[in-house]
Order: sequence, then structure tokens, then C-alpha cells
Amino acid sequence: MNKPPGADGNPPNGPREPRSSRWSDLDRPPLNVTALRRGLVREGGLWSEVDVVQRTGSTNSDLVARAAEGGAVEGAVLVAEEQTAARGRLDRQWTAPARSGLFFSVLLTPSEVPVARWGWLPLLTGVAVAAGLSRAAGVDTALKWPNDVLVTVRGEERKAGGILAERAGDDGVVIGVGVNVSLKEDELPVPTAGSLALAEAVSTDRDPLLRGVLRSLEEWYGKWRAAGGDPGVSGLQEAYAAGCATLGRTVRAELPGDRGVVGEAVAVDGDGRLVLATEDGVQEPVGAGDIVHLRPV
Repeated sequence: MNKPPGADGNPPNGPREPRSSRWSDLDRPPLNVTALRRGLVREGGLWSEVDVVQRTGSTNSDLVARAAEGGAVEGAVLVAEEQTAARGRLDRQWTAPARSGLFFSVLLTPSEVPVARWGWLPLLTGVAVAAGLSRAAGVDTALKWPNDVLVTVRGEERKAGGILAERAGDDGVVIGVGVNVSLKEDELPVPTAGSLALAEAVSTDRDPLLRGVLRSLEEWYGKWRAAGGDPGVSGLQEAYAAGCATLGRTVRAELPGDRGVVGEAVAVDGDGRLVLATEDGVQEPVGAGDIVHLRPV
């Protein structure tokens, strides 16, 4: 069947673009920055600016540098269609094909919240991302402590997203989010990874997904900030526990210094730490480390 002029993404009567063009993958169209700004940046709202770059090393590194130079204010959002040096927790690399996911960072300056409570920001972001994706993509999500976003693929829990928080000067925090949206099985970085597409999402359109996640983050950040960062008063601690797939499971915590602790994850305390009940009858709070789920729910 003949195609109308321009139907393959090339201009009619014009030179053909190479296959490597950012327009060549019709399943992964570019983000519409104009529509994103129109939908997110509003007077009295959190988001002050939204920028989309085609390719960068790390949106977190870029936004931290901009904040240090005074070139960004609270609510700045930096989105990349592709990242070449993205980092996850524990300095792990995060790789994905261009336009296959949501890769973005935001700058927050919660000056009215005691710094001691800023450790809740990554967990808050996890709650917001999971809620936003559930609504916009129509998938069931869960959180693996502290802030991995899980989806279910053929009955198996898989990580589809991660969050990394970094200080930006004395008064700011940059939070980076990476979510696999349209990755296929043969594109996954590791077999235990997942994506919204593999979880049979009703939508993999990244524009409404990003808007949904950022609106959810704005809502939860507003509640937390209004409560002075108190996770109980803001409802954050309860919401996190309700969505945390780690609680109630036997896990192994791989801690700094090559120390490991095995126990049942029984709570998330007021500091955001995971509390493990060990066989010795000890309840040990874990504030940093890698958590391995040892048995299914």
C-alpha cells in the first residue's frame, strides 16, 4: 500500500533523514516541552520551569551544577530524552534507550523543614512516583525500601524505577527519577528489571505520565512541607508503609562494611529507616544499605 507523502517521518520532496534520527522511532515520540510547561508551570504552583534536553550525562549532575551557579530556583525540572551517565543508588549505572523512559531531576529547597527530616524526601518521591504512575499508566505499583518502584510482569515483581537524591548547596536537594516506560524484554539492562509496557500499562505516552508523576510529587511535597516535614502528621509515613512491598517479608540487609543482617521487615520508623526483627529477638533499624527480598509475599 502506498504511503502519503511524509507518512514515514520524512518531509515530502525533501531529503530522507537517517535512521538514527530522533524522529525515526514512531513508538517513542519526543516529549512535547510546550505542552508540559503549559500543564505544569502555573502561578502559585511548585514547578517554576521545565526544560527538556535531547541528551546529557546526568540530569542530577546538571541540575546540581545549575543550582550551585545560581541558575536554578526551587521547582526547576530538567528532563532528558537520553542519559549517558545516569546513576542510581550505591553509584550503580542506569542505562536505557533514548525516549524509552522518564529521566528527570527536580530542585527542592524545603527551608522551613528541619534538615534532619530531609531524609524523607527520597521516600516521599517514591510514594509520589508510584501513585502518579498507578493513576496515569493503570498499573499496580509497589515500593521496595527505600525507593525502588516495582511493577508486576507475568506474576513477578520487577524494578521499573529508581530515585536518587543529592544535596545542592546548603539549602537545596536535587532528586532524580528514572522510570522504564517502553522497554522491551530484550532491551532490559538486567533480567530482573521491568517496564510499564511489560507490566501491560494502559498508556505508555510519556507526556501524561510525566505530568501525572510531577503533579503527584507536588501534592505530597506540599503536604510534607506544610507539616514541617513530620512524616506522621503529613500522612507520608502511613502512605509509605501501605505501599511498601518490603514490609512483612524476610529480607537480607547488606550493610556498609560488608555486614549483613537477616530479619523480618516489620516497620518503617519516624526517620525513614527499615526496622528488621532478627531471629535473636533484636529490632535493628537500617538506614543505609541494599535490601534483598528473600521470600515472596
